[in-house]
Amino acid sequence: MSNPPLKLSAVISVHNEENQLTECLKTLEFADEIVVLLDKCTDGSEAIAQTFTDRIVHGAWPKEGARRNAGIESCTGNWVFEIDADERVPEALAKEIRRTVETSDADWHEVPVDNYIGERLIRWGWGASFGKSAYPGLFRRGVKVWEDQRVHPNLTWSGRKGAMLSNRLLHYVDRNLSDMIKRLDNYSSARARDMRDSGQIGSTANNVRRFFSRFIKCYFFRRGYREGGYGLMIAICAGLYPLLAHLKAKLETE
Repeated sequence: MSNPPLKLSAVISVHNEENQLTECLKTLEFADEIVVLLDKCTDGSEAIAQTFTDRIVHGAWPKEGARRNAGIESCTGNWVFEIDADERVPEALAKEIRRTVETSDADWHEVPVDNYIGERLIRWGWGASFGKSAYPGLFRRGVKVWEDQRVHPNLTWSGRKGAMLSNRLLHYVDRNLSDMIKRLDNYSSARARDMRDSGQIGSTANNVRRFFSRFIKCYFFRRGYREGGYGLMIAICAGLYPLLAHLKAKLETE
């Protein structure tokens, strides 16, 4: 008797993403199950989700780590593919994901990412907690647990890492530079709340040093200079992120 086919769950956690959700969910129909977690949604996200799946989870989560874990725990597949509303799965990547879950003896795989600002593909300079060139998005259920932070939560893994996939996810990260600055403000505010909660605010001198080291890493080592002004802006934001979070945690109360 042959073994039943492996089941693949795609999971997405959203907060008021009606402008992005349809285009994202259209690219997930290769999965056996789509799970949509709605976090305090007050827009049309639920109605959109209902046209693609009946696996909808409602709730309110104050921290990103808990929200993502709730989505993963709601999946029933042997494998889970985790995605955000501003991301899209091209057909070639969808086929590669299906092949991987059917043949892999590893427990998790990284997925490479093409990041867009508006319609412009920005390949170079991402990182230092302000953008991703790849992420651990494909994994067996039970091996990936997000920790308890509001933004960029840490991960706890079990199992063995496999080879990175070769086809790229499309990530429409910002509409323009103004969006990037707003994202920096939101990220640094959430990080400041985590720092106040932990009591680990750090020193101003160390975070000034981190500004320069992160700028150099993104602009020179990760070749952000190849992207012109966009690469310069990414490097500046990557450097400012920990410094702004530190100053907000130190000088503000909420």
